[in-house]
Amino acid sequence: MAHASELIATDIEAYLAEHEHKDLLRLLTCGSVDDGKSTLIGRLLHDAGLIYEDHLRALEADSVLSGTTGDQPDLALLMDGLKAEREQGITIDVAYRYFSTRRRKFIVADTPGHVQYTRNMVTGASTAQLAIILLDARQGVLDQTRRHATIAALLGIRHVVAVVNKMDLMGWSQDRFVEVVDEFAEVADRLGIVDAYVLPISALTGDNVVERSQRMPWFDGPPLLEHLETVDVTADVDLQRVRFPVQLAVRPDHGFRGFAGTLASGVLRPGAEIVAVPSGMRSRIDRLVTFDGDVEVAVPGDAVTVVLADEIDLSRGDLMVDPAHLPERAHDLDVTLVWMAEPPAYPGRQLLLQSVTGTANASLSAILHRMDITTLDAVPADRLELNEVARCTLTCDRRLAFDAYEVNATTGSFILIDRLTNVTVAAGMIRDSATGWDAQPSDTIAHHRSKITSSERAARFGQRPATVLLTGMTGAGKTTIARSLERRLFDLGHTLLRLDGENLRLGLSRDLGFSNADRSENLRRATEIAVLAGRQGLLTIIAMQSPDAEVRERARQLIGPERFIEVLVDAPEHIRRERDLDGRYAAADRGENPYVPGVTSPYEPPDRPDLHLDTSVLTVSDCVERILDTLRGRGVLGDER
Repeated sequence: MAHASELIATDIEAYLAEHEHKDLLRLLTCGSVDDGKSTLIGRLLHDAGLIYEDHLRALEADSVLSGTTGDQPDLALLMDGLKAEREQGITIDVAYRYFSTRRRKFIVADTPGHVQYTRNMVTGASTAQLAIILLDARQGVLDQTRRHATIAALLGIRHVVAVVNKMDLMGWSQDRFVEVVDEFAEVADRLGIVDAYVLPISALTGDNVVERSQRMPWFDGPPLLEHLETVDVTADVDLQRVRFPVQLAVRPDHGFRGFAGTLASGVLRPGAEIVAVPSGMRSRIDRLVTFDGDVEVAVPGDAVTVVLADEIDLSRGDLMVDPAHLPERAHDLDVTLVWMAEPPAYPGRQLLLQSVTGTANASLSAILHRMDITTLDAVPADRLELNEVARCTLTCDRRLAFDAYEVNATTGSFILIDRLTNVTVAAGMIRDSATGWDAQPSDTIAHHRSKITSSERAARFGQRPATVLLTGMTGAGKTTIARSLERRLFDLGHTLLRLDGENLRLGLSRDLGFSNADRSENLRRATEIAVLAGRQGLLTIIAMQSPDAEVRERARQLIGPERFIEVLVDAPEHIRRERDLDGRYAAADRGENPYVPGVTSPYEPPDRPDLHLDTSVLTVSDCVERILDTLRGRGVLGDER
């Protein structure tokens, strides 16, 4: 419902105009069972004056029969509407509630806490921009808390509010709040949740829900409603990559032919060039038609009908994209799955994959590992049980057009459907194509071995093969050090190869973008070259950001741990920014570059690098000598000439 406003009575048109132009925040509540999710939303609506009087009277009457709060209205009943929910005092299905305040409109999904209803939570989280994760102050972080936080992180929900509820039962203890904050911070750090706001509340009494609590003066942050009204989610919108999934070809008469859908990302304007995927045909936008007439611009979330200047073939499941940012296409996918069915999943199972780009026959090729919710570690698995989260590979019968989920949630997500029962059995997020690290060569391809042995090459070159990977954020000094190291090794008489991430993009990797998935693929290709160079007895220097720790570890294993040296090149942020002559940090700050690792996309620094170089205190020569010392210590350089 809408907030109370005098305009309703005095000027209904002004009220509707005011209401229309507010932005919308989609959020969900999640957490363990009986943490108070439904009560919290009920309290927020009640204390903000967002419940109609007749609803309030009905709530008071229902509380006599089903309530658990004595002579007070049971606010949880506002969200728990199913008979079974009221009988058991739990949430079973996802309950949606729409409301608005003077600042913003909201759609809230109240999701179940029981582990058996985790799949319902996934449904509620699939469209959310913000997650409210409740924790009982008495119990702290539980397994279901970790599970819901994990799913929220996997689904790309960038804004998280950790609400420590039932502080009244802990005597409003600041010490207990700090303990729970520390527990949750550890979980958030493991999951890469960077925008987490933690606050203490009592949903039962309303403390810190709408108004600041007088009983917790030691907490000076805004109450929950104020934070929800002011949190900035505009930076999450991708205005660069055009992704327009076609939902319907519209042809009401012989004079009109358009393609209807909802713009997922990017900006559409008449005159702009588009590429149809998968056909690859090009055209230009002639008109953008809406229910209210033609518009000059469409932004993410707008439902429009696109009329093109040319008659090209497009149908439901096709994409319109901009020529500068083509989506990836692959038969084999590296994915994260949330298994949502009672029967377990085994490798080889045949399923239907449904995404915005249509339906494909898919096979569960492999289960790489599942996530242990208690420890958040990856553990081996040969099958998937209900509610388990796992990294898998899928093989489709057609080349699927997609983006990595972290780049675009619309084109990077899918569901899996049982072919016999038509039941949805899994929700999935695409990480990358699986045609790189996990692809297997054909059985007909033979390995032609050289007649020159490794020892012969070592004797000729006076060195043993090894690969030095310089990883770090923009401006840390990777390329500078790599070039100086190359010069120094060459002057010492060694034979080597330098692979720079930017240089590779001029040729071998010119098809790649700058998402973390693309950067990981760039490292994979460089690693394959390093393996070949190593077989020829060469030293290899790789300089690239390589933000994914797991991908760097795969590079180590492919090259061989004894031949791989991981060097973290580091510097304080203000120094990195000063060195950034290309303005990447500034573009990220303006929201114009979503692919700056460590700023607008994740960067996972090595936990235990072979060498850590702080370029704010070390000169380039110092850094080079430390790398040389490490190579000498490994016996790589042999007898230097």
